[in-house]
Amino acid sequence: MSEYAAKDASDALARARELGSSVRGSGRWYVRYQVIFGCASALCVLAIGLLSHPYGVALGTGFWVVVIAGLSVYSARQRVVGRGFALRHGGLIATWGVLNGAVLAGGVTWFPGVAAWWVPGAVVVALPGLVGGFLAARR
Repeated sequence: MSEYAAKDASDALARARELGSSVRGSGRWYVRYQVIFGCASALCVLAIGLLSHPYGVALGTGFWVVVIAGLSVYSARQRVVGRGFALRHGGLIATWGVLNGAVLAGGVTWFPGVAAWWVPGAVVVALPGLVGGFLAARR
């Protein structure tokens, strides 16, 4: 009887390893999500800051709406999220929101059209997504 129990246990462990590998591979989507989010937010900030008014705002906002809609559909179609996903994603959005608000408010108020403000500002706004994608890829 113990011979059958050992075989069943061995099969169960093999199946658990297979499922674990599949789940880890399916959770990699969030790396792509974060990198796209970071790059798109940088492009949006550049459009708003460097293109003439109202074209920059219209182009940047329209682009952002399309990107967020696409990322939302993409994330909704994923089968797996990693442990601690809600906390990490909330941190990404909160950090990005503070940085994005500061760069846009400062730039629109004091530095309209000044590339020396908007280019570094775009890099700063992209950092939460890019750093988050790097950290998620290392997991």
